[in-house]
Order: sequence, then C-alpha cells, then structure tokens
Amino acid sequence: MQRLTTAPNIAIATLWSDLLREAGMPASVQRQYLGAAAGHLPPSECLPEIWLEHGEHAERARQLLQALQDLPQRHWRCVCGEEVEGGFEQCWHCGTLMPN
Repeated sequence: MQRLTTAPNIAIATLWSDLLREAGMPASVQRQYLGAAAGHLPPSECLPEIWLEHGEHAERARQLLQALQDLPQRHWRCVCGEEVEGGFEQCWHCGTLMPN
C-alpha cells in the first residue's frame, strides 16, 4: 500500500477514495477518526489519509484528484433571476439549463 495524500476532512477523504475506486484504483481512507486526538497530537498528524492498494496507480490517481480540483467554475444569472455559481449547469430554483 502507498499513501497518496491527506484530505482536509473525512467527507472529502471519502469522496476522493470513492472516486479513485470508481476509476479502478483500489483506495482506502486511513486515520479517519484521529481528529479526536487533535490537541494531543499536531493537527497535521490528525488529517485523514488516502492510501492506494497498488503503488503503480499513484501518478494516475494524482492526476484524477487534480482534475477534480480544477473543475471549471461558472457564474450566471438564470431567466428566473437566480444567481448560479460554481460548477453547476442547471438552476437550483427552476431547473433551467445554463445558456450556451
């Protein structure tokens, strides 16, 4: 097994681990409950970690996580007046798709 990276919290760690597994790279989250020791241990030592079962997947896994972090961000106003921000292509309020 090889440590890939740390995540800022357990929710993000689980999301990243699931994404890697869906891409065919067996991954797991380690140290997910060590946050309870914060204050007794340095905070940087308490973050959840993503581990890969096979070291040869490391480069591809890093590229996939980087692509996830580089998703395009949009800001547009829907015909209903709702401000839509982030990676969303559909209005939260009325369901209208983002104009081209």
